[in-house]
Amino acid sequence: MKVRADTDVCVFSGMCVLNVPEVFDQRDDGMVEVLAERPPEDLRERVRLAVLGCPSGALSVEED
Repeated sequence: MKVRADTDVCVFSGMCVLNVPEVFDQRDDGMVEVLAERPPEDLRERVRLAVLGCPSGALSVEED
C-alpha cells in the first residue's frame, strides 16, 4: 500500500490525523502531511477507513 495526499483539495479537517496519527499529521498551516507513505500491515485497514472518511477526497491509496 502507498498512501497519497492531494494538497490541492485538502480542506484541513484533520480527520485523517484523528483516525491514524501514526500515518497522518498536519503542518503548521493545517495541511495534511503523510508521515508513512507505506504504512505497516497492522495500520492498513485504519488507513483505508481514513481515506474513505476524508471529507474532501484528498487521500488515496495504491494497493500493491
